[in-house]
Amino acid sequence: MRSRQYGPDLTPPWKKQRPAPEVPAEPDLVVEEVTTGFCGAVIRCEKTAEGPTVTLEDRFGKHRVFPMTPRGFLLEGKVVTLVRPSAAPARPQGPQRTASGSLAVPGARARVARAGRIYVEGRHDAELVERVWGDDLRIEGVVVEYLEGVDDLPSIVRSFSPGPDARLGVLVDHLVPGSKESRIAASVTDANVLVVGHPYIDIWEAVKPASVGIPAWPSVPRGQDWKTGVCRALGWPENTGAAWLRILGSVRSYKDLEPALLGRVEELIDFVTAGSGA
Repeated sequence: MRSRQYGPDLTPPWKKQRPAPEVPAEPDLVVEEVTTGFCGAVIRCEKTAEGPTVTLEDRFGKHRVFPMTPRGFLLEGKVVTLVRPSAAPARPQGPQRTASGSLAVPGARARVARAGRIYVEGRHDAELVERVWGDDLRIEGVVVEYLEGVDDLPSIVRSFSPGPDARLGVLVDHLVPGSKESRIAASVTDANVLVVGHPYIDIWEAVKPASVGIPAWPSVPRGQDWKTGVCRALGWPENTGAAWLRILGSVRSYKDLEPALLGRVEELIDFVTAGSGA
């Protein structure tokens, strides 16, 4: 009787783990380490004697280094294997563009800040504007600041003392007819101030769902904290800071944002830069 030959792995096929997708650890990719739950954006990858490692930065700026082990990370809730990114491809010919779609100006220095400003409601708004329009704003010398809400907008405008050489642009969340925000915006009548807004409850919604990897932004019942409700509905940890890192990390260019936000930010930049002051 001929003896049967067995391979070294006797694990039944139905008990074997399926290999996880390999994902290049590109800068700003937001992942969660499976054993510690540490969530952060990729800062860099390094080759060490023990094997490749990845450094993550969380929303507080804390850095941690992890080995790039198989099935070691979660990306949008799914187990993945991080791998080192391949070498950068050759530069394409022709004019380069910024994340906002504008023509890039290689080697351009940031302009001295104008007296004019753009105000947005919160830190997340400011970070999203910087992610997409940062290069343009530096060339134009426009500073973006956040207010933590617009309830006191009329007094904030008076304190700013806008003028022809110091125009003020304001981006308001949830600026829809009949809302509290619309009444506040209507109370600002200075010709050197432009108040515009988008229809979304929060700036998170201005990021296209497909870019975040979700079918749609969920509906959150009135009376609930909207961001916490979104995390709960999507099955994400109820950590809004980590959720924002995931959302912001999915934005690469203007193509990841809804047109209702794109047009308003471009309008504000045009308004502020129309002033002659530097």
